[in-house]
Amino acid sequence: MTTVEPPVAVAAANLRKVFRRATGETVVALDGISFSARQGTLTAIVGPDGAGKTTLMRLVCGLMTADSGDLDVIGINVAANPQEVQDRIGYMPQKFGLYEDLSVQENLDLYAELHGVTPEQRKAIYPRLMEMTQLGSFTGRLAGKLSGGMKQKLGLACTLVRSPQLLLLDEPTVGVDPLSRRELWEIVLKLVRDEGLTVIVTTSYLDEAERCDHAVVMHAGQVLAQGMPGEITAKAEGCTFMATPPDGMPARSLQARLFQLPQVIDAVPEAGKVRIVRAFAEERNPLALNGAPIPLEAVPARFEDGFMMLFHAVAGGGLRNVMTLDHPPTGDGDTIAVEVHDLTRTFGDFTAVNHVSFEVRKGEIYGLLGPNGAGKSTTFRMLCGLLPATSGTLRVAGADLRTSRAEARQRLGYVAQKFSLYGQLSVDENLDFFASAYGLRGTRKRDRIAWAKQQFELDRFSDLPSGQLPGGFKQRLAMAASLLHEPEILFLDEATSGADPMARREFWGRITSLSEQGVTVIVTTHFMDEAEYCDRVVILDAGRTLAEGTPAEIRAHAHPTEGREPTMEDAFIAIVEESRREQDSPIARSAA
Repeated sequence: MTTVEPPVAVAAANLRKVFRRATGETVVALDGISFSARQGTLTAIVGPDGAGKTTLMRLVCGLMTADSGDLDVIGINVAANPQEVQDRIGYMPQKFGLYEDLSVQENLDLYAELHGVTPEQRKAIYPRLMEMTQLGSFTGRLAGKLSGGMKQKLGLACTLVRSPQLLLLDEPTVGVDPLSRRELWEIVLKLVRDEGLTVIVTTSYLDEAERCDHAVVMHAGQVLAQGMPGEITAKAEGCTFMATPPDGMPARSLQARLFQLPQVIDAVPEAGKVRIVRAFAEERNPLALNGAPIPLEAVPARFEDGFMMLFHAVAGGGLRNVMTLDHPPTGDGDTIAVEVHDLTRTFGDFTAVNHVSFEVRKGEIYGLLGPNGAGKSTTFRMLCGLLPATSGTLRVAGADLRTSRAEARQRLGYVAQKFSLYGQLSVDENLDFFASAYGLRGTRKRDRIAWAKQQFELDRFSDLPSGQLPGGFKQRLAMAASLLHEPEILFLDEATSGADPMARREFWGRITSLSEQGVTVIVTTHFMDEAEYCDRVVILDAGRTLAEGTPAEIRAHAHPTEGREPTMEDAFIAIVEESRREQDSPIARSAA
């Protein structure tokens, strides 16, 4: 029986879009893009930073006009009738415009008013949106007081307030914890599968693309491949293996070394081993490291492997060199770099961090994990001396942060969750400013700036305002600035949020190199696979410690899954859900 394909909802042919930077340089954002999305299906657009994903989404929703090419959306020529398209679609950009001083209900009412949704229509629409997003209990709460995941769900509800024919979601799960990410995807899949809505989503999470009906892989404004996710996955068939580290070697150290080999396209730590993608399926002989063979076990390919094969074919490898510090930190691995005991921070009646304790040794990579609102960033700000603790003991690099915050800060580096450098200043001006702020002068200052630009490949952007850098290079600049003074301890607060897979590989290659030279690293992340790079992690929720241990010890909390090894994400969700069930139990409520 012949299957009839659904009609085309979006048809793009040879789209081209060029921008001109303030420096006069032209940037080709889209270079002959063609793709289609069919009605009632879910399409993922994936690619590295600067691929053109957001530009393409803005063209589809009529916020920009292509320089050339054809684009029809739900049967309408967008260039000729952009307003007609906008009246019939929903678009949720990366930074959705919630009004943080308005309540959940007031935000919904405002967007309903803007879109001409009558009070009678709202009576039918609101209950469905509240049930779908589980925001019904929070209608009176200010949007600014919501967690990151709840803000995203409110943004989605505001986008859906007028029942669009096409929904466009630009990186909807950036900065969202695994629990909230799962809830958002349950909503999206329900909209597509049960209600027949057409959805196009851009995402940095390649496992999300694997759930879609159609995937479009982009790079440098061009389409590398498109089709069903399984067709992308098939490009790595026979090339994927698990490598076991030699005794005593952390998986991340083996990953960093394997990733430097030209025949290895990708390498990531996974469940204590290293998952690799080799260039050719026939290379089945064990890889060698320092003359010793590394045994390989063949494993099935997945979408991320196919993506990396495609990307490698046009862009080559990622970070193939290691960072070298002029003056590595002194001391041995038994030195306690960070000591936290009974740490508490309150804001009025609200307890953000509730009697948290842990220690981090010199050269360790230590992960702080938790849902949005768990207290991770508050803990970070106290560790960096940016926020005083309400009570507890806090020693960093040998300094008591309750009495010697300025002394400690000179020995720390910090990369914030959001880009925090000066957007109007050029790359060189930012580096010069931060070098001076860290007390660097003369030859030492010039040498350290030259080192940073070489290590992070920033030379070609020297005169570009940092606010105009591609996302991945903004992160590189922020990290370069944080390392100018060669800190003993590096704090990374969601530093890879929104970064594409290749940028994250480069990032972790640098972190591993720094750790092996004795730099202590404390990191928060919502990418649970990144927790595999850590020596130990702690999982927080509502300011409390739920679990602490090595990645293997944390994974042991996961519920068994037939056919595959449990992941850190499985364990994270199991730990948080179990704790919340206990907190919601009648006994816990009566005790409270």
